[in-house]
Amino acid sequence: MTGNGKARMRSTLVAILLGLGGGAFAQSAQSQQQNPPAQQQPDKPKDKVQDLTLDNAAPVAPVSAEEEAAYKALTDASADPKKRVELGEAFMQKYPNSRYSGPVMANLTVAYLQTGDVQKMEAVGDKEIALNPNDGQTLAILGQTIPRSFNPSAPDAVKRLDKAETYSKRALEVVPTMPKPETITIEQFTTAKNQTLAMAHSGLGLVYVRRGKYSDAITDLEQSVKLDPNPDPVNYYLLGLANEKASHFDDAIAAFNKCATFPGSLAATCKGGAEEAKKLSATQLSAPK
Repeated sequence: MTGNGKARMRSTLVAILLGLGGGAFAQSAQSQQQNPPAQQQPDKPKDKVQDLTLDNAAPVAPVSAEEEAAYKALTDASADPKKRVELGEAFMQKYPNSRYSGPVMANLTVAYLQTGDVQKMEAVGDKEIALNPNDGQTLAILGQTIPRSFNPSAPDAVKRLDKAETYSKRALEVVPTMPKPETITIEQFTTAKNQTLAMAHSGLGLVYVRRGKYSDAITDLEQSVKLDPNPDPVNYYLLGLANEKASHFDDAIAAFNKCATFPGSLAATCKGGAEEAKKLSATQLSAPK
């Protein structure tokens, strides 16, 4: 994982969803799964969640004071990803059937990403999604990270892109339906949802770039940078690349130049991308949008 990616996950989304409730999106999905409405069939989960608290979630096993304290210690450590990894792993080992399994795995997914352990992030994220298919936050994180850590030479390369596409599209379906938790303001919740949607659009856009579907990639990457309250320069780079490949040279130059304004190692690459797009625009016809 790049430094930009790690810094990004320390942003508003983590502060809101982990610091103010410990995996609120995961909790909502868990509550829905354990308490389906009377008209809902158990094998056909409804997209729209009903609650974002654990108060109405039926415990899988009795909760002891010690378990409650262990879970609180994890959510209180929201600013320290290494500590969250330590506490989250210890929690899952000691309480594998806890009612808090979903939120703990959601916490671990983010913590592993922040500490650069993408393999563990994906493993625990897959388990969380299997448990809570409507966990929009985890879906978006994996949907964005899998294509960024993609190895085209791997024997399962095609399946991994398919997986990232499925997760990203599912996040885009789930996140807009989620009601606001009582513990956060409307502004905080809107910011969190928009950043989550931005990650999902980013993941989908990169999947399309890797497949050479540049027009589709442009649509999603434009949505990503538009929605994101803390823009990710990687998405501006990808938007520049997709526009260049689609022969939209002016748009490519604009995206690369925007990317180059962000500090970090990617700035030089984006400056070079803008220069290359300028050269191409002087020798090739731009394609109509």
